[in-house]
Amino acid sequence: MKRRTFLKGGLAGAALFAVPRVVSGQRTTDYGLQTTDNGLWTTEYGEGSVDSSPLSVDGCPLTAPVLGMAGYTFNKFDIDTTLAFMKRIDVHYLCIKDFHLPLDADAERIAEFKAKLRAHDVVGYGVGPIYMKDVEAVDRAFAYAQRVGVDLVVGVPGVWGDKAPRYEVLDRVEQKVKETGIRYAIHLHGPDMALYPDATSVWNDVCERDERMGMCLDIGHNLRAGADPIRDLKRYRKRVFDIHIKDVTLPTKAGKAIELGRGIIDFRAFVKMLRRVDYKGSLSLEYEKDMTDPFVGIAESIGYFKGVMKQ
Repeated sequence: MKRRTFLKGGLAGAALFAVPRVVSGQRTTDYGLQTTDNGLWTTEYGEGSVDSSPLSVDGCPLTAPVLGMAGYTFNKFDIDTTLAFMKRIDVHYLCIKDFHLPLDADAERIAEFKAKLRAHDVVGYGVGPIYMKDVEAVDRAFAYAQRVGVDLVVGVPGVWGDKAPRYEVLDRVEQKVKETGIRYAIHLHGPDMALYPDATSVWNDVCERDERMGMCLDIGHNLRAGADPIRDLKRYRKRVFDIHIKDVTLPTKAGKAIELGRGIIDFRAFVKMLRRVDYKGSLSLEYEKDMTDPFVGIAESIGYFKGVMKQ
């Protein structure tokens, strides 16, 4: 299957772009983040050269970011409905969740699943998020990724409710990364999860480990935790392997998911930083509003983001 570049005239070929400046009329939130009079959250960044390491899909290094969908978005729908809708909105990359393809799927079921993806011109670029409570769960996740044929596992080395990292699990993850060459991206979950609320908490646990251990930067959750997702993209760029794009209503735990462009994230500033760091990974919409009927909101959000990318 041919890999699709992310939006004609979008990020492909982009090098360093102008960096956003704070606009007039800004105010500071309780979390130290700055907002404009129209409610958009933004900030100011210094100069300096930056870079990021390219990912690969189907064994081919990416030359530009790819727009995809986080499988969790469709947790109320089967894979046939998911793929049919992705085709309608012209999105061709999917992070595979285990409710669509179980962790214990055998070769025959995986082959059938991948045939469905090909029929809809969709590539499974990774698997997860997968929660890993012990070393056995790590082994299962990496064996699953190998059978599926992806080189990215999005995961959480622990379980919901953990307050401290499970270092024996992280050690096993590092071992499997070295054995398989598969990258591992820890998914941060904002203030709802004490273990990995923001990008810095992930960075602290991976920065001295194998360079193929990094993060899935969920920009909405990162902001809800009081962090700056645009600055964190710049700061941790070499360990950002996947990005979940979403918008939220507030930069606090009370913030709710909303259609892209209707919340407080400044996506123009975000896209400029993507260009500036020369990000070559996946950008997947994780839409967590109206989960039983998300299709209108997903279509609006994808259309909005594509429009921002063309500017």
